[in-house]
Amino acid sequence: MNKKKIISETKAIIIIIIVALSVKVTILEAYIVPTGSMENTIMTGDFLIGSRFVYGMRTPDWIGIPYTDIGFFIPYIKFPEFRQPAKGDVLIFKYPRDKYVKYVKRCVAGPGDTLLVRDKDFILNGEEVPLPINGKFLYPLMPESMRQQGIFLSSGQNINKDNLGPIRVPAKGDHFTIDHSTDWRLLLPLLMMEGHTAQLIHNDQIYEFTLQDPNEIFRRKGIQSVYEDYFPKGRLITPWSRSITNDHFQYLVIDDKPVSTLKQYTLTQNYFWAMGDNRDDSLDSRYWGFIPENYILGEALFVYFSLNLDTWTPRFGRVGTMIR
Repeated sequence: MNKKKIISETKAIIIIIIVALSVKVTILEAYIVPTGSMENTIMTGDFLIGSRFVYGMRTPDWIGIPYTDIGFFIPYIKFPEFRQPAKGDVLIFKYPRDKYVKYVKRCVAGPGDTLLVRDKDFILNGEEVPLPINGKFLYPLMPESMRQQGIFLSSGQNINKDNLGPIRVPAKGDHFTIDHSTDWRLLLPLLMMEGHTAQLIHNDQIYEFTLQDPNEIFRRKGIQSVYEDYFPKGRLITPWSRSITNDHFQYLVIDDKPVSTLKQYTLTQNYFWAMGDNRDDSLDSRYWGFIPENYILGEALFVYFSLNLDTWTPRFGRVGTMIR
């Protein structure tokens, strides 16, 4: 093979790779399902193809080594969407408490909706919504007398995964008055998901708020040292940390401005609430709250391959399964 032909074929391969990657990051979204949170709609070991197109294509926002957090984020451009995520859509999105991880859950409530979970029943805007056709419960009901740690905004009426709410899903244009009664456990994560920075400056100490939960990073990496960057050893802290009390928020600084100088805030994007079809075995919005619109990567469409992770044998019967 002569040198000219080698150069020509190398160029062709590079072009193919660039086209494939361009399709991957703008039109299609691929996802491998590691857990059973969506069973039996989606099975552990399913390989999914999702559409980025329907919610608006966008250029890459991260460059780095796949399946790691080695890389950096870059500004991106989003093209007009054909429609917003709708109730019932199965979403692929960046996990709000670890942006390097993708999740897949069913959208069950959208901006402006009010939801309630009572004795496992899901109630949306006053009407009970049946479990998806392939959804299931695994465990007995957790009574209201049993308070569960780690539930979203658990200091209020959110008691456990089977009993929480009412909760209103934030919508673009929602207006928050900032004063002594502001619920910062709710508002601060929204501000940060909209691109604002936050610090806690108290007793000559500066702590940086982050949405990267050390427990989730440890779950992904298995490295105990991740906690060293967080309070009390380090200078990072999360808005939901039990290390800070509501009184500490008076020392909050947003975009380098003391919170005492701020009077109001208006949301700039919509938010969504998602749950797994396997309701008793799903780490979903009941634990970590809302999905911001800019975290949604696509809608899951179909299974292009499936692998039984217990036996490592293909499940050919699931290939081509449409996600509903």
